[in-house]
Amino acid sequence: MKTIVIIDYGLGNLRSVLRGLEKAGARAVVSADTSAIAAADALVLPGVGAFRDGMGMLGPLEGTVRAAAREVPVLGICLGMQMLMESSDEGGLQAGLGLIPGDVRRFPRVPGMKVPHMGWNTLEVREGEPLFEGIADGSYVYFVHSYYASAAPAHTMTTTEYICPFASSVRNGSVYGVQFHPEKSGAVGLRLLKNYIDLV
Repeated sequence: MKTIVIIDYGLGNLRSVLRGLEKAGARAVVSADTSAIAAADALVLPGVGAFRDGMGMLGPLEGTVRAAAREVPVLGICLGMQMLMESSDEGGLQAGLGLIPGDVRRFPRVPGMKVPHMGWNTLEVREGEPLFEGIADGSYVYFVHSYYASAAPAHTMTTTEYICPFASSVRNGSVYGVQFHPEKSGAVGLRLLKNYIDLV
């Protein structure tokens, strides 16, 4: 059985991601070891918190993750997805991993609309995306975020509307990112994780 390594860089809900992958049928391990990351059949980059903190904590593993992404699938979740992008304006302009073209921006202030965007919202799913096989347009998933990804249509798998339309999942080759939490999104999230396992 192939092994999916969940990258432990000190930020992220590692245990819930691990449980979600195991429930979906994966052999998954949590590791901060460069050799384990380099030898993985696929990677998951989770994350909760601020972009600058995430990139700072990832620091020593950046090169390993970039190199691995040329060889095996990568799935970024929430902050992990944002870190896959080229840059974020959170806490001042900060470079990301640059694995998916696009940038990360704060939701604009709109009276009556709360930030962070927290709770269940729908996906507008682009047809033909293997990661979303069997997931219907309009499916609900769970979000918690104050910043969103802006990506070209060619790299956008799903869009979601909150204050403004945003890329709720992105892709560049075999590098995938989802802004929502599949491990907290019930049957839809479980199906997505199963689909990711099938891509490995």
